Amino acid sequence: MTQESSSSEAGNKRTPTIQRYVGSPKLQEQLYKKTLIVVILSQIFGGAGLAAGLTVGALLAQDMLKTDSYAGIPVALITVGSALGAWFVGRLTQRWGRGPALASGFLAGGVAAIGIIIAAVHQNIYLLFASLLIYGAGTATNMQARYAGTDLAKPSQRAAAVSMAMVSTTFGAVAGPNLVGVMGRVAESIGVPALAGPFILAAGAFILAGLILLLFLRPDPYGIAQAIEEANIRNVVDSSNEAVNRSERNTRGILVGACVMILTQVVMVSIMTMTPVHMKHHGHDLNAVGLVIGIHIGAMYLPSLFTGFLVDKIGRIAMSVTAGIVMLCSGILAAVAPAESMGLIITALALLGLGWNLGFISGTAMLIDATPASTRAKTQGTVDVLIALAGASGGALSGMVVASTSYGTLSIAGGLLALVLIPVCLSAIKARKAASSHNAAS
Repeated sequence: MTQESSSSEAGNKRTPTIQRYVGSPKLQEQLYKKTLIVVILSQIFGGAGLAAGLTVGALLAQDMLKTDSYAGIPVALITVGSALGAWFVGRLTQRWGRGPALASGFLAGGVAAIGIIIAAVHQNIYLLFASLLIYGAGTATNMQARYAGTDLAKPSQRAAAVSMAMVSTTFGAVAGPNLVGVMGRVAESIGVPALAGPFILAAGAFILAGLILLLFLRPDPYGIAQAIEEANIRNVVDSSNEAVNRSERNTRGILVGACVMILTQVVMVSIMTMTPVHMKHHGHDLNAVGLVIGIHIGAMYLPSLFTGFLVDKIGRIAMSVTAGIVMLCSGILAAVAPAESMGLIITALALLGLGWNLGFISGTAMLIDATPASTRAKTQGTVDVLIALAGASGGALSGMVVASTSYGTLSIAGGLLALVLIPVCLSAIKARKAASSHNAAS
């Protein structure tokens, strides 16, 4: 099976297929649209796989370990695995292209979901933890797939392209948690613990997502994007000062974009991880937990219908600040909401998801703006590693914070942490103004 175009090596070799796309804006636009369709299809299934670990991972570990203190470990393991997965997917993309790299990550996640099911059947905590770690590769790939649609997007379309990939995740991500009860009954009917039921869905969903990308993401958009950039560079000659200024702007853009995504991820993972445990302690059943997490995940992705447009039109910085304010409101509401009030818990988690969406799309757009195609995949992979590690820290610490204090304390702390987005964004504005003044003076 041949890949018409793949890696940076393929881009450098300038195959006839790549050359044909480099010289034709019309073909580039056609491939851009085709790429978005393939990514959207894969993300529908990828979202369903993603939801299982978020919904019942903590509950499964709690059931097997018989303690709440380590309930945050599953999400921590998934996010550490996501960090490793992001690193590998980024490197594989740089070498082989988006299709093979993303397919590998999803397939690994599918196999790991099968391992989780086996661990639950045999009550093997070591296999559970190992499988959760590898399962993170599917989570990482779900996140990395958002970049695929941007490879051939125009600068004014980048946030919208990210949004299209993310909103398609909504269908599977919302359906997954709301099938917790159904999949639990299916699992019990075949001798599998009910809490492992959602991972049956995850295994099939991740494997299908991987096969879609492997078979249909051709020619590979990343190799073509590299070749287009190489052709453009040959036609532009910068002075040394212009090159230095561009490098400084790129570095600053990468740092700010990464900080925005890292902060929103830490806050979201911390509060979201302990919400199912908090609800279970106060008498809510699995269906109620599934509803809350389903709406939360829907709020993480469904607003992408509008977020990308707003980020492209209003600006990355303004939307990042908005994300911090929304997450603060979420933390306060989660802290003060009565445990028996499903309406307030749902509202708090919906706001948490919305704030994450605003920050994540804004930060992603900043990162794409600041990275040249020649090194983009590696940089994206590295930043996603940092995001995953930050999320892992939040997930691991959240259980300990709740065990030693309360869910309300955790929620308030998360909301206050989100406000750090404001000085981060203000520093970016200040640096941009300073650079503009320097350029005007010279």
